[in-house]
Amino acid sequence: MSKQNLLTPNTKNITLKNRIIMAPMTRSRADNEGNVPTDELHGLYYEQRASAGLIITEGAQVSKQAIGYIYTAGIYSDEQVAGWKKVTKRVHDAGGKIFIQLWHVGRMSHPDFHNGELPLSASALNPEEKSFTSGGFKDTVTPKEMTIEDIKTTIQDFKNAAVNAVKASFDGVEIHSSNGYLFHQFFNGSSNKRTDAYGGSTENKARFFFEVLDAIKEVIPQEKIGARFNPSLNGLFGMTMDEDTIPTFEYIIKKLNDYSLAYIHLSEPFTDVSEIPFAVSEIAKHFRPLYNGTLMINTAFDQEKGNKIIEDGLADLVAYGKPFISNPDLVERFENNLELADWDQDTFYTTGAKGYTDYPKASK
Repeated sequence: MSKQNLLTPNTKNITLKNRIIMAPMTRSRADNEGNVPTDELHGLYYEQRASAGLIITEGAQVSKQAIGYIYTAGIYSDEQVAGWKKVTKRVHDAGGKIFIQLWHVGRMSHPDFHNGELPLSASALNPEEKSFTSGGFKDTVTPKEMTIEDIKTTIQDFKNAAVNAVKASFDGVEIHSSNGYLFHQFFNGSSNKRTDAYGGSTENKARFFFEVLDAIKEVIPQEKIGARFNPSLNGLFGMTMDEDTIPTFEYIIKKLNDYSLAYIHLSEPFTDVSEIPFAVSEIAKHFRPLYNGTLMINTAFDQEKGNKIIEDGLADLVAYGKPFISNPDLVERFENNLELADWDQDTFYTTGAKGYTDYPKASK
């Protein structure tokens, strides 16, 4: 492979040494009382992958209320900030850049995480999914519909998390508004039946997200903020598409042209949506003409497809998930056209170093 677009620098909105992005991935290694990231695990894990143009961390909950999976690190306590500061130092010392993904799972949580209290969501509708708790996978429940006060509190939680991200020396933040979590629950008609200012119209369904974005940009420059979306998610995480789904995301993406974000991060469909008349099967191709800024694309890309989508002008950056798990030197492997190592799915969400920091680099 001669010229590789993936290996060229990006200078649009965000300056990166290459266009190979480490996607955010839940790995459940913060198995301690305070859900604190540790230097010996999280620090080493991200340092090993610092050759990526940008690392986006696993989702970090912005408050105790935001938790929905066991052993995920947060960004709301002083101890967590101190832990993340060790992580960012290791990445920066290795020449890398790192954003933290700010996360609230909403109704995908379980009362086990909240002293028996119900998780929050746009409306009181059970996603009929499973929540990964300390007692194993449990059925989700009907959540509490967020009050206006709940919404205001959550906006402040995200703002506080962004302040903490700055304290922890992150290069920026990504708002996790994807994959059936809290913001997506407001965007989607199957999970949002509200009749107030946060439901009904497209503008209303997007209001909460933009209020959070506006709050975050008060404490961190817009150029250090990214946002992730999954427009054609269907049949997973409690999400069901309808005829308003894509128009809602079109509205959001177009409106983001009024901002100067680092990037928007879009996922190609997780499932086959070709038989759904109002779905979009090619996300980058559909949304690229609508967005003037830096567009990152994700989901099932290999080296060849990643180079091709940049060459075709449909994306600026390509995010890789599972390949980065088992190939800490993914950039170098692409650079030298080396074979990729396989990942061990059985250790994706276990604790400890096995399947986390023990994947070797390639021998050339």
